[in-house]
Amino acid sequence: MDKKLTLSLNSMIIEKAKGYAKNHGTSLSKMIENYLSSVIESNKDDDEKFTPLVNRLIGVIDFQDEDDNMKLDYSSYLMNKYK
Repeated sequence: MDKKLTLSLNSMIIEKAKGYAKNHGTSLSKMIENYLSSVIESNKDDDEKFTPLVNRLIGVIDFQDEDDNMKLDYSSYLMNKYK
């Protein structure tokens, strides 16, 4: 069941947020609801230190094979930088 809530916010923030919501095809109310939901969800597990977006992105890129190459590249970069 939806319930009405009145908030007092800076008018510039409200206008920018309305524009953001419109550009993303949602409403300001839905945006705030989603934000509050994510805050509530993230507080359920104190061990969880990441935002919902970061949690969704974890594991998307596999660096295991490239990890050694990245270390070598960075080492080479530092060696050349401090010659």
